[in-house]
This record gives sequence, structure tokens and C-alpha cells, in this order.
Amino acid sequence: MDALAIDVSGINKRFGDKHVVRDLALQVRQGEIYGFLGPNGSGKTTSIRMLCGLLTPDSGRGTCLGLDVLKESAAIKRQVGYMTQKFSLWDDLTIAENLDFVARMFGMANRRPAVDQTLDDLGLAGRRQQLAGTLSGGWKQRLALASCLLHTPRLLLLDEPTAGVDPKARRDFWEEIHRLSAAGITVLVSTHYMDEAERCHRLAYIAYGSLLASGTAAEVVAGCQLNTWQISGDGIHGLAERLRGLPGAEQVASFGATLHVSGRDGALLQASLRTLSDATGLQSMAVAPSLEDAFINLMQRSPDPLSS
Repeated sequence: MDALAIDVSGINKRFGDKHVVRDLALQVRQGEIYGFLGPNGSGKTTSIRMLCGLLTPDSGRGTCLGLDVLKESAAIKRQVGYMTQKFSLWDDLTIAENLDFVARMFGMANRRPAVDQTLDDLGLAGRRQQLAGTLSGGWKQRLALASCLLHTPRLLLLDEPTAGVDPKARRDFWEEIHRLSAAGITVLVSTHYMDEAERCHRLAYIAYGSLLASGTAAEVVAGCQLNTWQISGDGIHGLAERLRGLPGAEQVASFGATLHVSGRDGALLQASLRTLSDATGLQSMAVAPSLEDAFINLMQRSPDPLSS
């Protein structure tokens, strides 16, 4: 079995009467990119903060980088780079000053050459004197990643790192993540983007504190046991509600000029769609369910307990 960077089980965290993380079990191999997905408020950020030593679990056991997550949080923090959802560096400092400040907080004896090297590695050297507050979203993202890498961590925990940046910046960011993974750094990244999820080696889906699915993208899709048809034809989007009412139809989602209709009882859904096609002239074609189909299905099967 490959060596594990993260190996935890039975992890729980409560805030007052809210059970935010429930019996989380997670195994992440060294050097892999592990995607962490789920709806807002599902416990992803809390889980990440427990893994990097910022929060102590109420119960459970396990290790992060070979260190006990309950007893050795201070040692874990020194070997982890944590990139928060919101840009958390100082707007009124330059890029170089921000990195120098972070290096001082880590007590790095060689901080100046480390800052220079990080600026070069992340393509920031030409902007070293620019104030962080004047940077675009993509450049702020790159600076935040640089600050996480200064102390040469063994594990990166990235909490929705590409939210609000343009497609090119997202692509460049993921190229960097794969370069770091190839160099042996383990990456746990939370994201809402399906194209990013498909770039991960393995995935976990967490909903309202509970882990519902994990594995490769193909394994997660297969685990949902969905049968999916692509529906096309004139006036199709006006029939979405009618499609949702069909026997066997568990979900309907728009995909460009078509709709995807999915359900776990393939024979029942196919018969329903055949009857509808005869009545309306719509065309239906069986297709492989996508990762997005799978996650829509998982979300529908795990409603927010506070919304009921």
C-alpha cells in the first residue's frame, strides 16, 4: 500500500449544538492530489482546519504526515501549507514584504534567499515591489500559494483556491499544482468546479458533516449507479418540470441545448422517456453519466438538515 500522508478515522467536531463533522474517515496517499467536494456548509473547511492543526477534533484518531492529529498539532502546522478561501495577506505590503513577513513568522533562518527563490518559482519576481492590494485575483492567488510554499511544506491544504479567478489563471494554477504533486508534495484541495475535480487523482464528497463517497472520479460516478439519457428537441427547456415528474426520473439538469435525465432504475426511466418521446417528438439518447450528474445526485440525496 502506498504511504499515507493523511490517515484519520472517526473524526468529529461540534460547535455548540451543531455537529459539523461526523465520523470523518480519510486516507490520502503521499504525493497525490485529493479533491474535497460538497455543498456550502458541509464541513469541508472545518475538516481541513483539523487536518492542518488549527482545530483539535473532539474525538477520533489518526495521523497527518505521521503526526497525531489530536496531540501533535503544533508539529503538523510546521509541515503544512494552508491556503484559505479569502486572501489573507497584507494589502499595504509589497509582494516581497508579504513573503518576508511570512518567512519571519516561520522562523526561517534563510528567509531572504528563500523569498527570492519562491518569487522566481511562482513567476512573481518582476512584481516583487507591487503592493498586494493592487493585484488582480489571479496574481493574489499566486502570491497566496507562494506564501504557502516558503517553508517547503510536505502537504498543501487548499480551501477553494480558485474561486473568483479567470479561466486562464485557474488553468495556470492547476498546472502548478500538478508540478508540485510530481515533486512529491501531497495536495488536498476543496473545489466546486467539476473540471477541477476531474484533475484530481482521487475525490471525496462530504455533505453536512458526513463522507458520502470517495475514490477516483470514475469510481464515484459508478458508485452512484445512475442511468443517464440526453434529451434534445424543440422547446425542451419548457418541458423540464414534466421530465422531473416522470417515473424513474430522479434528477434533471441542463447541459447547454440539452437536458440530462438520470435515475437508478434504468428500465423504468427508459420506458418513461420512450412514452414521452412518442408524445412530444423529443429525442433521447443514453449517455455515460458525468461527474456533475453524480454530484447533483449526491446533493439531492443529502439535503441540508437545517433547511427542513
